[in-house]
Amino acid sequence: MPMARIPDAFIDDLLARTDVVELIGSRIPIKRQGREYSARCPFHDERSPSFTVSPTKQFYHCFGCGAHGTAIAFLMNYDRLEFMDAVEELAKRVGMEIPKDTRSRNESGESKDLYAALDAAAQFFQKQLAQNSTAQNYLDKRGVDAENRARFSIGYAPAGFNALKDALGTDDRRMKLLEKVGLFSKNDTGRIYDKFRDRVMFPIHDRRGRVIAFGGRVLEKEDGPKYLNSPETPLFHKGRELYGLWQVRQANSKIARLIVVEGYMDVVALFQYGVTQAVATLGTATTPDHAELLFRNAADVYFCFDGDRAGRGAAWKAVESILPRMKDGRQAYFLFLPDGEDPDSIVRQEGADGFDLRLQQATPLSQFFFDELSKDIALNNMEGKARLAERAKPMLAKIPDGAFADLMLQRLGEMTGLQARANLSQQPILTKAPRRNSAPPPKLSLVRAAITFLLQQPSLALNIEPPHLFAILRQPGIPLLCELIALIRERPDINTGLIIESFAEREEQASLQKLAAQEFSGEPEHWQAEFNDALQQLDKQTRMQRIEELNAKTGRNFDENNELRELLMARIR
Repeated sequence: MPMARIPDAFIDDLLARTDVVELIGSRIPIKRQGREYSARCPFHDERSPSFTVSPTKQFYHCFGCGAHGTAIAFLMNYDRLEFMDAVEELAKRVGMEIPKDTRSRNESGESKDLYAALDAAAQFFQKQLAQNSTAQNYLDKRGVDAENRARFSIGYAPAGFNALKDALGTDDRRMKLLEKVGLFSKNDTGRIYDKFRDRVMFPIHDRRGRVIAFGGRVLEKEDGPKYLNSPETPLFHKGRELYGLWQVRQANSKIARLIVVEGYMDVVALFQYGVTQAVATLGTATTPDHAELLFRNAADVYFCFDGDRAGRGAAWKAVESILPRMKDGRQAYFLFLPDGEDPDSIVRQEGADGFDLRLQQATPLSQFFFDELSKDIALNNMEGKARLAERAKPMLAKIPDGAFADLMLQRLGEMTGLQARANLSQQPILTKAPRRNSAPPPKLSLVRAAITFLLQQPSLALNIEPPHLFAILRQPGIPLLCELIALIRERPDINTGLIIESFAEREEQASLQKLAAQEFSGEPEHWQAEFNDALQQLDKQTRMQRIEELNAKTGRNFDENNELRELLMARIR
């Protein structure tokens, strides 16, 4: 984890301003339970909540799978972000800006150059659009105003084979960069030329708003494929990216739904009419990575396709990708448009309200699933019912355990006459997870107990003054305990999450995370006394250690004999 490249003070301030409860609650349903919040873990499948979020510790922990960490760790694991991306996301939420020099240091030299090449190309295409009346007229006819042209950084790739090459390929190094990001093609003779020609250009942005690829739309129907996308590159993997997601996240502080459409212009048109939750797959069917990305940004996902055979085929591919990710609380719908219509034409005719009404009438995943599987089956006989069951059961087995899985099996039972119990017998038997407090935690050593107290309530360290007698005690964990006390006294406002984050890239972090998840019995107001008692016991052990050292020493001097006498007297007091 590259945290060392970002100033500790910045990370401290960022996590201090971030409410981990609010962050996690914006992505998964959580409920208050005593001093903490609980939820079903988003990182593994479970029936009973074992995932806790602590507002005082600013820390989360799952007692089922062991997932734990701070707000940064949650975004990295839940949103599948790199460290720097997670930091930028949190910074955006709380109105902080990462220093530019820090951002640039976190990018490798080559990747930085590749991003720069793509950005230069995007700017080139935008300048060309401003100079080409044909491309402008096309966007005018499609109703795309200046605001949305700027929002999506729409441009134009000139006709001819060398416009971009001549403008940006000024030397061999630049040529290689532009070729590596997929902006050039090469013929059989080895000639290199512009890949995108006479096309309206749609830059594709990553989750940090950087251009990573392009999509180009022809102006004339007969002029090659309607849409042309960048090839796979070191920065671009089409099965993992969604066009428009960056713009959706910019336009919505909280994304209630996502609408998956087929083309770039569909996304732009929906934005133009105020529907700012549209994204598009990039010339490929919905992949498992797409499905995960969709649900991690919104609980409700609408797939909007043509109503023809191809559209229903695309919808079924989406079903196959989303079923394994249908955790309770997630919903998926399918909207099939009339022949000859697309989201662009529908929203032009009916406006945002009309389009929203169609979404409200969309087919739920459950209905579409059983309709498709049974459309060529006669359910009025046992053979047909058996065929449906055999088709459905392998797919239903992929749904995460929970209410939705149970209801889908129940529906299959209703359609086939098979009892749900018979279907459920194919699933692993699940018993209610034991309460995490049903058995007492293993007894901690004094050192581990003291460290755990500090992780539960860091302010305990503020009431003890150095020097600490136990600092010389030869026991595992003593140096860590002393370091924690010093850290807290140096930063009095530090919380559990910040402590954990300060040990990033150190082997002690894993142990601290586990101890931070421990739950102490009793009331927090009594912890100071228990903490002080633990330190006093460590002091006693330190004195015993010194007594043993002096007893083992031959030829003690006068001062050492006096020290031994005092230590022995103190032991019996």
